[in-house]
Amino acid sequence: MIRCETLGPPVVRLDEGGVPADLQWHKNLALLVYLARSPKRMRARDHLIGLLWGDQPQEKARGSLNQAVLTLRSHLGDGVETDRMHVGLSERAVVLDVEQLEACAAARDYEAAARLIAGLFLEGFSISGASAFDDWMTAERTHWQRRSVAVLECLSTQALARGDLVGAEDAARRAEQLDEHSDVAVRARMRALALAGDRGQALGVFTAFAARIQRDLGAEPDVETRALADRIRQGRVWRLPETVQAAPPGAESRRAPLVGRQAELERLVTTWAACRAGRFGVAIVEGDGGTGKTRLAEELAGRARLDGAVVVAVRAVEADLSDPCSGVLGLARAGLLDAPGIAAASPAVLAGLRGSAPLEAPARAFSEALRVVADEQPVMVAVDDAHWLDRESLLALGAAARDLARSRVLLLITAAPHRRREELDEIRAHLGRELAGAAVTLGPLSGDDLHALARWGAPSYDAVQLERLARRIVADSAGIPLLAVELLNAVALGLDLQEVPGAWPQPLRTLQQTFPGDLPDAITAAVRVNFHRLSSDAQGVLVAAAVLDGRVPAALLAQASGVGGEALAAALDELEWQRWLAAEPRGYAFVARIVRDVVDRDMVVAGQRQRLLRAAGRSPLA
Repeated sequence: MIRCETLGPPVVRLDEGGVPADLQWHKNLALLVYLARSPKRMRARDHLIGLLWGDQPQEKARGSLNQAVLTLRSHLGDGVETDRMHVGLSERAVVLDVEQLEACAAARDYEAAARLIAGLFLEGFSISGASAFDDWMTAERTHWQRRSVAVLECLSTQALARGDLVGAEDAARRAEQLDEHSDVAVRARMRALALAGDRGQALGVFTAFAARIQRDLGAEPDVETRALADRIRQGRVWRLPETVQAAPPGAESRRAPLVGRQAELERLVTTWAACRAGRFGVAIVEGDGGTGKTRLAEELAGRARLDGAVVVAVRAVEADLSDPCSGVLGLARAGLLDAPGIAAASPAVLAGLRGSAPLEAPARAFSEALRVVADEQPVMVAVDDAHWLDRESLLALGAAARDLARSRVLLLITAAPHRRREELDEIRAHLGRELAGAAVTLGPLSGDDLHALARWGAPSYDAVQLERLARRIVADSAGIPLLAVELLNAVALGLDLQEVPGAWPQPLRTLQQTFPGDLPDAITAAVRVNFHRLSSDAQGVLVAAAVLDGRVPAALLAQASGVGGEALAAALDELEWQRWLAAEPRGYAFVARIVRDVVDRDMVVAGQRQRLLRAAGRSPLA
């Protein structure tokens, strides 16, 4: 058997790995590849003569063909099948990489398929005086160029689905190198860069592509590529202090790679894809605080935005439990009322969701608003910490799941497993039966996952240093991603874990049940180190958020902290960028409750607390 590597500079190898020189001769190689790509792997002798030896006299051309056939037979034996009129190859005589590519792609093994792609079909190969062969080769090259780009785009999409942003960008870059005029390739690369947080580079890739195809082809990017660029361009513009802006471009400075959650993210992405195809879906993410529920929700929401979906998201806090319809009204303010198509809702529904009239039937109003918006484009409704949501809003979510079975809507819920709500249990009970979707439960990261995080957090460490650091992270973080990242960021800023004793974890206790005083000294030290790297305005706003607790409007943070105007906007952006606070239209809340508790305990003195509460109009004794 002979193996032909055609995707790139061509090479013919024997089974044992040898590369016979006579099979590398251009016309012998061309005959071998052409026959292997022919219908039934058979061609007429006259056709082959015209294809490869048309510039020679007839008798000489027949002799050249016979000699080439003998060369093939010397390596393939009975694998070469001939008669007076035809020359052919048996099915098992030759294996082509392009055939393997198609088999791997059909099996969705895009990594294996991508390993076969080393360049264009028969790259750099030509035969003088054989124009018919050159025409065939050009057509094949175009076909396999498109197929290779499609495979690499699928590999990039697959990598994005499991959170491998580096792998996704690498696959997309390879696709772009294969075909620098491909909209498919450039879109894949733009998505990977945008999801990695590098909005500027993603738009730079688009600008360069547009200029290139205008120069070379006199064309413009297609509609889908331009729409993706517009969605990226409309993304968040951050106002950050110079010290933060000076950080390396790309992903957020405190945004760690997604490790240990690849399978869960893939399930959520699959659920989202089904919703885009026209079916209501529910995705539930459960886990203790700090295990990454919010991060998974953000990852999925980022993909939905790039897909052109309307994303409306709220984060519930404990105070919402006693505030009827606050969740529904929060979702309305979070973008539902501004979405294309919302004007088709009835005036009563619009007035109720805007708060300008009583919301007498929140479930019906919410379902109607979702239905008319989903008629225009897919919708993702994300509710973080849904266990704190008011009963009326939870019932409205359940009603939407029942009423909008054929609408392109995904309901994404994150919740703590130890805070059971009857309304959430009702939705969960129908998942996988009447409701399509997925439920994932997040636990602690494994030792291997924490080692991977340590490699990210300390890239300059040698093997011995890295092993010591990883072991300490395993011991002090109890596998909780939030705490592991806090430690690694603090280590990067100079925290020496060898000088800090550790006594973690305490068995049989969740993070919500653990008070700051129960945490190991390394964790609280890490929070303090990371706090002190913030700008002074950001520190003041963060302390105010910790003292006031819950979800705090920006105006109240300004009132309490004394930081206002552009300085407040910059401080809030810094705190959101550094992942201390999460924002929504109704205000700001800590991303992690345990971090809030450490800040409240260690960063605030009694007199400061009283001043902050008085400035906010609250009694210090409340």
